[in-house]
Amino acid sequence: MAQAAAGHQNAEHKTLTVVRQKETLGAAEDLDFGLELLRRARTGQLGPTLRLYRPRPTVAFGQRDANLPGFAAAADACRELGFEPLVRKAGGRAAAYHEGTLVIDHVEPHPDAIVRAKARFSEFGELLAGALRSVGVPAAVGEIPGEYCPGEFSVHGQDPDFPAHQVKLIGTAQRVVSGGWLFSSVVVVENSVPIREVLTASYAALGLDWDPATAGAANDLLPHLDVPAVEEAVIKAYAGYAEIVDGDFRSLLV
Repeated sequence: MAQAAAGHQNAEHKTLTVVRQKETLGAAEDLDFGLELLRRARTGQLGPTLRLYRPRPTVAFGQRDANLPGFAAAADACRELGFEPLVRKAGGRAAAYHEGTLVIDHVEPHPDAIVRAKARFSEFGELLAGALRSVGVPAAVGEIPGEYCPGEFSVHGQDPDFPAHQVKLIGTAQRVVSGGWLFSSVVVVENSVPIREVLTASYAALGLDWDPATAGAANDLLPHLDVPAVEEAVIKAYAGYAEIVDGDFRSLLV
């Protein structure tokens, strides 16, 4: 499906500006800035843009999580483990990320953004799985039993030594508004232990069942893989979706 999407977009001669955010703005500020980019896109101030950054340790809870009786205890557990608890606008359950992950915010203006909303999950899921495969990680799209923040189009990896063991590597979320869309992805590349620990504590406080064995990182499956290598692979994968143009993140801060 990603190839079909790529062909369609190339036929339109779409360009995509890639901005690499070198330094975090802060946990909450980084999350909110994706929405600010969406606002600019929908009002015609920003064209198709791909923002990539490494975030501070954060647990992004879903709206439903925030309404559960155990939310305050879950938030306290996050802080004790060095993660900042936030509530995101998108749906889903709690997801954790830190400096060993790559966050990808893809925003585009569109006059009828809702039309292909579900298709984007499939197409960009396949694109990102392909990026991981290109660096040697056995990755595929699809929910695995017991995963945290479960989603039909999550990207998972398979342990080459134990094929029955699958781990979630990428979670995706989308926000669609009149005039544009924001597609966000979190790729867990390095250091899965703190993520597993904070999710275990958070889900226990919320009273939600999940399988901690499904939380992993790409370099659990391919040792020595790091975030910069995955970032380059992601940008190369997006080159099949649109013509890539380098941008300066600082220009977005004006």
